[in-house]
Amino acid sequence: MSTNKYYGRRRRSSPLLPEGVDIIVESPPFEACSIMDKFLVYASSIIVVGSPIWFYGGIIYLFRKWRHYRELATAASAKTNNTTTSSNNYATSSGESSQESSKKQPPLSQEEIQQSSLDYEKYQRLAKRYCVALITVIVLSVWGPHRSRKVGEFLGVRKWRLWDAWLNYVGYTVLHDKGIEGQASESRTPRMNNPQVVDNDNDAILAFVPHGIFPFALAFSCLPQRGYEETWGVFRPVVATATKLFPLVRTFIAWMGGIDASRSAVSSALNLSDAVGIAPGGIAEMFETYPKSGFHRNDEAFRVRNGIFKLALKHNRPIVPIYCFGATKMLRRVQLPAFIENLSRILKISLCVFFGKLGLPIPFRQRLMYVMGKTIYPPLDIESGELDQQAQEMHHRFCDEIMRIFENNKDHYGWGNNQFD
Repeated sequence: MSTNKYYGRRRRSSPLLPEGVDIIVESPPFEACSIMDKFLVYASSIIVVGSPIWFYGGIIYLFRKWRHYRELATAASAKTNNTTTSSNNYATSSGESSQESSKKQPPLSQEEIQQSSLDYEKYQRLAKRYCVALITVIVLSVWGPHRSRKVGEFLGVRKWRLWDAWLNYVGYTVLHDKGIEGQASESRTPRMNNPQVVDNDNDAILAFVPHGIFPFALAFSCLPQRGYEETWGVFRPVVATATKLFPLVRTFIAWMGGIDASRSAVSSALNLSDAVGIAPGGIAEMFETYPKSGFHRNDEAFRVRNGIFKLALKHNRPIVPIYCFGATKMLRRVQLPAFIENLSRILKISLCVFFGKLGLPIPFRQRLMYVMGKTIYPPLDIESGELDQQAQEMHHRFCDEIMRIFENNKDHYGWGNNQFD
């Protein structure tokens, strides 16, 4: 996904935009989001984003039902099996005193025995059904043939009407801020003029900032065909291991050819010359926003570690910085005690309580405006002994570029008072 790809796209300039900024994908009008679009967004939000609640709640429900009917079946079976013993005890009680005889329970009638047997069969059948349902759900959530890129291609998932509804809902917009100089990067010319350097721009790493509570910026850039066909093209998203806890999210990620966020998995994908997209802020960035103490609701923050830049150097890949305005405002979170944040970092799982419209996992309607900055190229001479230093240099250049495109475009977005903390 190089700058080469989106340089050739249809581009429009506007006097309302800062100098050096072109429109690649224009925002749809507000009224383009129909009632049906909103219905699809609300329903899919509850089903997909809220999947950990209803999915694990469903597993608990199935388990409790299975245990309930198993206990009823056991009780019915014991009642039937004890009938003969009760009958014999009752018969022998005729020779005992009247006081002792009164304590004996009379044997079950034939009708009661038959009803008890029918109850046992019914409860046993229901217990088996809930057990099969429970095992099926668990197996499919852990493993399933439906989780493959081929299934996603077969279903045409990228072309679903659902994604048009989402892009209309968020007012999907993509700009390219090439800077006043009109060049993609200061290092672009020497790389292109050096015949000994392999130009692998088409396999650039796309870095989306910020992460947000839910990585909507990354999701809408790779999942809908309309989201990538006029911009950066198809790429494989890098996702946190914790997404495996979101059953339906995990399925969609598998259909997109998602890559686990471990260094080895990402490195393997880069070895295959796959185009890769990542939200490098991760969990650390998720907690470094309002309502955390010391942050204002207009403050923005991004936290990018050096790992992605070391991989870029190792595989000689450029990085395209992309800032998504509005990604942090689609959901809100409740500030929890500090130890929860520390525990999240240790477990590498985002333990947070978030909410959207009406307290549900329905995102607030917020326009998403993607701004692509200048491509960050690795140095011409990559020295293994200086990898950490060169990664740090790329890191600084990346952060400077993110800051530049944010400051250059925030007024146009309507965030004139927002700033990085």
